[in-house]
Amino acid sequence: MMDGQPGFSRSKRGSATVRYKSAPGDDESRVVPLAEADVEALAAAFPWREFRWRAGQRHYSGTYWAATGERHVIYESRLELARLLFADFDSSVHQICAQPFLLTTRIDGVERRHIPDFLLMTQRGPTVVDVKPAQRLTHPKVAATFAWTREELHSRGWIYEVWSEPNGTQLHNIRFLAGFRHRALFDPMLLADLRDEDPAGASIADVVARHRRWPSALVRSALFHLIWDGEFVVDLDHQLQPHSTLTRKV
Repeated sequence: MMDGQPGFSRSKRGSATVRYKSAPGDDESRVVPLAEADVEALAAAFPWREFRWRAGQRHYSGTYWAATGERHVIYESRLELARLLFADFDSSVHQICAQPFLLTTRIDGVERRHIPDFLLMTQRGPTVVDVKPAQRLTHPKVAATFAWTREELHSRGWIYEVWSEPNGTQLHNIRFLAGFRHRALFDPMLLADLRDEDPAGASIADVVARHRRWPSALVRSALFHLIWDGEFVVDLDHQLQPHSTLTRKV
């Protein structure tokens, strides 16, 4: 986080605005004062920048199908994809929007603009996220942009987060579990059987062995789906193994 940054002098307090697109390729974007912005409309907005592939591009871009909201979300780097995975895995997040709006304000008489990477609708409230490699956070322009962005969004009562490289083991585990995120691929009867399970510290292998009337591969896959959904919990700070112990979410 970019805490401790110096304040800025604005020509007019509360002059920040947000522009957003309510349709793909919308040439007539909506513009409203930040103080009056409807966060639900912003969360349903289409990405501000058009998504393109080009030969020789430096960033790894793509689309990710998020179980949260059951729709595709764009990303423009592997680090953004990692943040998407964490957001999709987080049960407190119920909506994800990429490049939700263009934030504009005036600082010392100069117009400043910034497009955040994600808007997450969470149980704690709207969370605006910028994704940036840790080594670039001290770059003066980056630090200044994140500082005024935080100040404006906090004035609206929203949460602002700058996210850098995650714990590698956690990312490895969440990326693996994301392969089991599609609910429609799992037998509802098997999921119901597993939901009746009281793991009480049992290992993944123990739970699989208790359900012999189903093929073990199906049981294991369904169990990973329930871990993804947050119904069962494992320690993600250690690589998932057959002996990894399970608990039920409190």
